[in-house]
Amino acid sequence: MEPDDSLGNQPGDWRSVMVAGSGLAALRAGQACTELGLPWHGSDGRHGDELVAHARRLGCDLLHPAEAGTDVQLSLARASRRAGLDFVGPGDSLLAAMHDPAASRRLIREAGVPLSPMEEACSPLHLPVLVDAQGQALALIEHEILGPGRAVAPSERLTPEQRAYLGQLAVKGAQSIGLVGLATLSFSLVGNRLGFAAMQPGLTGYEGLAEVLTGLDLAVEQLRLIGGGRLRRPRVGHMGHGPGRPGQARLQQLSFPGGFLSGGPGVRLDRPRGDGAGFPDARLLVWGRDAAEAERRERRALAEWECS
Repeated sequence: MEPDDSLGNQPGDWRSVMVAGSGLAALRAGQACTELGLPWHGSDGRHGDELVAHARRLGCDLLHPAEAGTDVQLSLARASRRAGLDFVGPGDSLLAAMHDPAASRRLIREAGVPLSPMEEACSPLHLPVLVDAQGQALALIEHEILGPGRAVAPSERLTPEQRAYLGQLAVKGAQSIGLVGLATLSFSLVGNRLGFAAMQPGLTGYEGLAEVLTGLDLAVEQLRLIGGGRLRRPRVGHMGHGPGRPGQARLQQLSFPGGFLSGGPGVRLDRPRGDGAGFPDARLLVWGRDAAEAERRERRALAEWECS
């Protein structure tokens, strides 16, 4: 029998969670808390020390930074530690290194992972990695940002062999720095050479691309792993087609007006409450067995959104 690794049976049992941010940026963190049976509270527009003090007044013992950038996460992590709150993310020293590009590159170089050439300006490849407290790690599917609010996974620039090698590099780097939880490691591809460029802790807003292609909920997995849970691997191969053919997923941020999607196979809409009042954005995710199918579904969904 597999061990029961639900969050409530892990060393990091928490009474309730304060989720930083609001709207779309806080959506997935709140959903993950609800799915795992963790009561949670929104930030109500509070930031920094004021947010931490609010969390303490409400009896929270865990603070989730949602999709905050590394600088905000570092500030929240330090404030949480001073207040006696647990924090969903790396410790202060690792967060500080992630926030400093030179420091993060030095850490990764010491692990034996090649670095990107600083002088090259090329579109990076972003690869989410999960690591548990026992050091077991899993690299998911890389994505590439196509423009503001648009991304695709996997990158069409990689061969299956390069994709496998990229995963090996990301796992090696994440394990070497002592990561527990979720981080996205970014790499450059210059010719046939892959090199580490930067890393971002926790949720970034692009997790859905890997989720729909692997079946893992990265927001849930992040909380489980921080709480001491063991790494879980996808129950099926990428889109069920095996190595080298992971299908395709596409992400696009949508703005109101608009607002109706009929759903259907391969279509997901991440949208906060409020029907657009104060929260004007949503994320459209579409996926298919190949690029052509994903693009057809994207066109259908966008046509509905724009005509509704």
